[in-house]
Amino acid sequence: MARTILHVDLNNFYASVECLYRPELRELPVAVTGDAAARHGIILAKNNLAKGCGVKTGEAIWQARQKCPGLVCLPADFRRYLRFSRLARAVYEDYTDQVEAFGIDEAWLDVTGSARLFGDGTAIADAIRRRLREEVGITASVGVSFNKVFAKLGSDMRKPDATTVITADNFRELVWPLPAGELLYVGRSTRSKLANRAVYTIGDLAGREVKALRLLLGVWGETLWHFANGLDDSPVRRSGEEGFIRSVGNSTTTPRDLLSEEDVKLIVFVLAESVAARLRRHGLKCRTVAVSVRDAELFSFERQGKLAAPSCVSADIAARAMELFREHYGWDKPIRSVGVRGAELVTAGSLTQLDMFAADAAGREALERTVDDLRRRFGPYSVRRCALLQDRALTGFNPKDDHVIHPISFFR
Repeated sequence: MARTILHVDLNNFYASVECLYRPELRELPVAVTGDAAARHGIILAKNNLAKGCGVKTGEAIWQARQKCPGLVCLPADFRRYLRFSRLARAVYEDYTDQVEAFGIDEAWLDVTGSARLFGDGTAIADAIRRRLREEVGITASVGVSFNKVFAKLGSDMRKPDATTVITADNFRELVWPLPAGELLYVGRSTRSKLANRAVYTIGDLAGREVKALRLLLGVWGETLWHFANGLDDSPVRRSGEEGFIRSVGNSTTTPRDLLSEEDVKLIVFVLAESVAARLRRHGLKCRTVAVSVRDAELFSFERQGKLAAPSCVSADIAARAMELFREHYGWDKPIRSVGVRGAELVTAGSLTQLDMFAADAAGREALERTVDDLRRRFGPYSVRRCALLQDRALTGFNPKDDHVIHPISFFR
């Protein structure tokens, strides 16, 4: 039995929500931006008027203003966007219990079993668009197809507030002429490799031999061949079914370039405290620590190494991250951003071999749990390491609450 999969993409989501709160801006070019003072000054989202002026997501605010002098820039408010995302999800769940989020503003719905109640995929897509417009106040584009990849492609084909249907009969006509870069997970690097082999369209990709694509892109080449030929059969997860957490991490672009190891150490401790607190909250420990670095010329790398024993203590995570940093960074250039991640996760109750000569890990963990309680009650800045007070401008951020929400992986 052919499935009916919907992909709902909320149009210009951040900018649309902001215009609900400030309707006087609806006829003006509007962009939602990161915090320029903290060097996060890029365009996160824009409305159609800004898009018409050539403003692009990810470009610097000053570049956008050169293209669009009248551009209204608003700071991002993720709590507000999460609220509207939940309202949209409540609408989806009136039609199916198989709703899988793909970031804050996109979701897949499997409505195969709902046809007798609500009509076919097109009828359900149109009903969802109407309800989002009338009940939530925002518009959406919906793709309807027999798999997740083509449903997402459909939602990208017509915007705003439109339904696009891609079937097993018409996908060769609709999908194959599109550029290969339109396919899910074909990024700049993959697109360049494909172009070097004269693969320009999705149809070109579908027509190549799997063996040749494997030689060019490895296992990924075979996956893309299946995507291009409409053979994706990945399921839509049920509501409330959460994927296993594989890693917990935080990163930040710093308010100024980092010029010394002491600067890096301050940032690493702030990030490690956030990572450790999140591990404890989920009842997890990490066996591996990874540190990522991006320098002032935007060259970046990540290195990882194992801990002596699984840990959710910030000092252990920070110490391993600094070891990795010292081993792999030569200080050719100042540093612009740093990330810390805990991976190879195990449950906190797992049996582990204790080290008789190591410091009291249980005592340090108990101390950090007490700090968690104090911060939960009195705020994230109520208890801080003395070292972090040396440079409050550099360390005065809360990675747990200040992070940007990105789409989650299709391959969870």
